[in-house]
Amino acid sequence: MSTDPETTETSPSEDTGTDAAGGAEVAGTDVTSDAGEGADGTGEGTAAEGAEGAAAEDTESTGEDAAAEGADGTGDAKADAAAPELSEAAAELLAQRLERERIERRKAEKAGPIAAGTKLSGTAADLLAAVRAVESGEKPVTTPFAKPDPAPRRSATPEAVRRPQPVAADPGAPATETVESVRRVLAEGGAPETLAAQVAAALGEGADDQLREDPWQLLRVPGVRPEQADGFARALLGDECAPDDERRGRAVTTWLLEQAALAGHTALEASALTAALAKQGVPDPDAATQSAIAEGEVLVFQDALDEPAVPVQRTDEETEEVQERPVRVLIGLERYTLAEESLADGLAKLINSVPKEDGSAADWEQAGAAKGSTGELIRAVAGHGLVLHTGGEASLEEPAALLRAAAGFGLRAWAAAHSPVGRDRFAALLAGSGAGSTSGGPGDPASTAPGGPAPDAPRDPATDGSTPDGPGSADGPRATTLAGLLSGAEGPGRDADGALDLDLLVVLDAPQLDVETAALLSESLPDGARLVLAGDPAVLWSAGPGRVFADLLASKACPQVVSRRPDLGPVGELVSGIGIGELNQVEAPGKEVVIVPVRDAGEAVHRTVQLVADSVPRVIGVPSEQTVVITPGHGGAAGTRALNVALKERLNPGPGRFGGFDPGDRIAYSPTPGRTIPGRVVNADAEGLHLACAGGPVVVPKERVEQAVRHGWALTAHQAVGTRWPAVVAVLPGDAAQALSRPWVYTAFSRADRHLSVVHGVDQALPRAVAEVPAKPRTTRLPVLLRPQVPAEA
Repeated sequence: MSTDPETTETSPSEDTGTDAAGGAEVAGTDVTSDAGEGADGTGEGTAAEGAEGAAAEDTESTGEDAAAEGADGTGDAKADAAAPELSEAAAELLAQRLERERIERRKAEKAGPIAAGTKLSGTAADLLAAVRAVESGEKPVTTPFAKPDPAPRRSATPEAVRRPQPVAADPGAPATETVESVRRVLAEGGAPETLAAQVAAALGEGADDQLREDPWQLLRVPGVRPEQADGFARALLGDECAPDDERRGRAVTTWLLEQAALAGHTALEASALTAALAKQGVPDPDAATQSAIAEGEVLVFQDALDEPAVPVQRTDEETEEVQERPVRVLIGLERYTLAEESLADGLAKLINSVPKEDGSAADWEQAGAAKGSTGELIRAVAGHGLVLHTGGEASLEEPAALLRAAAGFGLRAWAAAHSPVGRDRFAALLAGSGAGSTSGGPGDPASTAPGGPAPDAPRDPATDGSTPDGPGSADGPRATTLAGLLSGAEGPGRDADGALDLDLLVVLDAPQLDVETAALLSESLPDGARLVLAGDPAVLWSAGPGRVFADLLASKACPQVVSRRPDLGPVGELVSGIGIGELNQVEAPGKEVVIVPVRDAGEAVHRTVQLVADSVPRVIGVPSEQTVVITPGHGGAAGTRALNVALKERLNPGPGRFGGFDPGDRIAYSPTPGRTIPGRVVNADAEGLHLACAGGPVVVPKERVEQAVRHGWALTAHQAVGTRWPAVVAVLPGDAAQALSRPWVYTAFSRADRHLSVVHGVDQALPRAVAEVPAKPRTTRLPVLLRPQVPAEA
């Protein structure tokens, strides 16, 4: 590593102080902030800034403006063949709503009586239906048992090339009458009328009446805090408003669990929840919890704890008594706890199933003879329905080799990435181009080469050789985004039974899987399909609740293949050391890694702008549009907001006449919370803000611009995960020292392909974070749910 000699200009020292990260703590479990992993969930940021899902990437804690800046996270996404193509955001929200409806039906089926024959499936169910049809006289005896002709195999070749069309990003809005009626109630209670659309979307039809009956329902709007809801309730209820109101207790209980979900927990221990309720001024936390359980707003679980590794010596009298196994009482929101149960069922099915006989044993054996961990991965997938694969960027060549081999056997093989940029990079690797390989190992796509397209450049199927279903060869394996695959916006589509029309799926960036997405994925796989979850376990966990990949790795319930391909070059060597808790000095003869020391936040901003606009393009040869800035939080004197203001002034100055944006501005677009897509502003008109994003053109309605779009020269690590750039400038201001952790540093530094500059103002906090600060623990039920369902030998 070296100190950059090209950036000798300094700025006057500017002591701006330190912004403290805020949030409610739950008896040792921080339910509103995750300093090493998330972003602002309750601070003054918009939805686009808080999309990472956990609270502490915004190091500002305001709590006063948050109510007016919550995220609009619902919508109605319906479309038919005659309607315009669904936007990715609308399609994803529809898929999530369908999953929640499926979970509701599953819960109702468990609670209700089981009719005879309803648990049958496949041929048995068809035969039972046929017998009943004959008995009732609906069909003659000879026809019901006729076996239908097999459905024709879906062709891998598309019928026609569809050019992408700009799609509106608005997933739908509540009725105007509902919004107006809610606005009147909000005005009566002294709440910001700008919350009307969000309240109407959260509460649905009759939102105004619900709000009058229970003013604390205002807490269901993201960003609203209990003290703000209390003021609203006092204005509406008058003397009837009291701290011990059951409605308040239930609402605060639900709000705390929502904050816990933002920090990654799928449930909380009962003791932690009651302690948090007491901190929020609930007089009787136990009664509030029981009321929420009785009303069905939360669910309670008792999970048995592991037996002690060393047997406890008991007396004869003790052994005669019935010893109860200790349990852990957990309380969680229905949507997350049931999704986790559904996920456990789907994973157990994969673990214990026999994969479909696709390709001869000789074919698999021949492919499995490949050297190293590539052959190990192919052999594992040949005999198992679920396989885990871990490794860095260079290891992606191994799942690519697996997919190419499977496609050669005639399997319908697909890969799904977290972001459009990751999809296109892996598609280039599948094609075997190898172009653009620079500092780090095999398979770097051409987009990383100097002068190549930037990561936020839109893809054009007419020129890049991709198909309508996804990038890649029409007769070989192809790649898609996971959101597009599950929503049907891209990918192979679904068969007659509603399952994904594929035989093998490799999910890249697996650590980014939250429980709801993973549950929907497991339920969407056809019988006999093979699933490979691949990713780097050292990066930040998912923005949404859960730690699916980490829980599976810890459970040892299925084969795990560890790649032995190291990430090469100085950046790869540095990142590999960070992954094991060591911050090493590396040789960087070509200035691949540069340390730029700064004294304060003001100097950090100044040097960052100088690096992006001048030093990196001139010395390294990477243009500004292919360089990204990564910083721990949105707030503070050197957060993303301050950095984006400075970078826009230098790189694309303008009046911001389109809601603060000008044509050519780099942006970060969040179609749904937890997902960020880089892009650029094209123009704006009556329809909204037109963007050119990595996934294609997007039109964001003007009423959603503030929540869904922000400037994107500077990002948080959670926003950058799943994407890599030729050059990265990691900014570590002094006020962000408490936000650093080993996963954050690993994720931020590993986003660089060719060059990494570290604007260093945290002194010894950086090596201390790498060595001593692991990922914050998350409370999940998946390990317990998997324990009885995995094979005994696991």
